[in-house]
Amino acid sequence: MNETTNGDRTPLCYSSEEARTVLDSLSAHIAIVDENGVILDTNQAWRDYAVKNGMPEGYDSIGDNYLAICNAARGEEGAHARVVARGIGEVIGGQVDEFLYDYPCHSDDGPHWYYMRAIRMSGEGPLRVVVSHEEITALKLTEEALKKSEVQLTAQKVELEEANIALKVLLKQREGDKAELEQKVISNVKDMVMPYVEKLKRVSLKPKDKTVVDIIESHLQDIISPMMQKLANASIILTPQEIQVASLVKDGKASKEIAGILNVSETTVHFHRKNLRRKFGLSNSQTNLRSYLISIS
Repeated sequence: MNETTNGDRTPLCYSSEEARTVLDSLSAHIAIVDENGVILDTNQAWRDYAVKNGMPEGYDSIGDNYLAICNAARGEEGAHARVVARGIGEVIGGQVDEFLYDYPCHSDDGPHWYYMRAIRMSGEGPLRVVVSHEEITALKLTEEALKKSEVQLTAQKVELEEANIALKVLLKQREGDKAELEQKVISNVKDMVMPYVEKLKRVSLKPKDKTVVDIIESHLQDIISPMMQKLANASIILTPQEIQVASLVKDGKASKEIAGILNVSETTVHFHRKNLRRKFGLSNSQTNLRSYLISIS
């Protein structure tokens, strides 16, 4: 390679021997065909592939009509071969400048894929078309592995979504069961226990026994007050008796009934109801106290 004084590099000029060496050094299987599809020359990779597939040693394909060979192909690869022949014919006929195609060509040693390219040679002279086949098996296997992984990931995503839906249904069912159980506990305590506590409170008891009854009643009220957590979250502070009144109002008891149950005057019940409305912000509202208590339970 020569170099001029201004630093520019002159192009390389290859001899026929050097050009042959370059052609034979390429990994692609290359053939040069004329306007009729007859093979005029092939490189070493093309010849090696032919021998590997059953042709005798030294076979170079020169003189074979590549288009006729492709069109005569049968079996699974016949359809691909005919597409290749048609594409090369279009390049020869000038309908397209270049034809590209990738296709499978499997053998006993495993799957293989090739990338085929046909393009006219530049320059003056008779029409010549360069046909090359480059193996792209590694690329295809990688693509297939990626597609398989994508399918697996999609399936896993669907399974996770279905599992998530099932889990949500179970959690919803669990919440429903929990609410039902809480309601049963509340109903049982109110219907089967509290009446006897109220009777005990009306009986003349010793101070010590009365204290025990009061403690029992207080703990039972804690159990059967489902609104307690919401009231705490709302920063509303109720007295123990206000909690009792609120619970009985929610149950639909009238003030007179509440007074009898709690052993207090009806005026006291009205006082507590007024305080409840004030603490809940209902003083200047037409909202029914019982409806409100039910809504926050």
